[in-house]
Amino acid sequence: MPTDFLIIKHLLCRAKHHSTASHLRNLAVAMCSRYDSIPVSTHLLGDASDTSSTGLAQRLARKTNKQVFVSYNLQNTDSNFALLMENRIMEEMEAFPEKF
Repeated sequence: MPTDFLIIKHLLCRAKHHSTASHLRNLAVAMCSRYDSIPVSTHLLGDASDTSSTGLAQRLARKTNKQVFVSYNLQNTDSNFALLMENRIMEEMEAFPEKF
């Protein structure tokens, strides 16, 4: 199944859109806080009971130490598939740090 990754780079934050569709259905934001080791996150758009976007935003915020917006709209909710996708993003972050 083809999956789209769209990365929008800003000066102080990163926006990521992971989807098999071209629209934002779930959108979350996360950022590091000096008061807690776990990045603060909130759901901005979509079903708040779906924590895929917020969880991924938190993990990426921790890795980049930046504010991260994530739209995670994949139909396949298999945890192995999600782990593969996240690992692929991490590979891209290591290979091309200037893009993140």
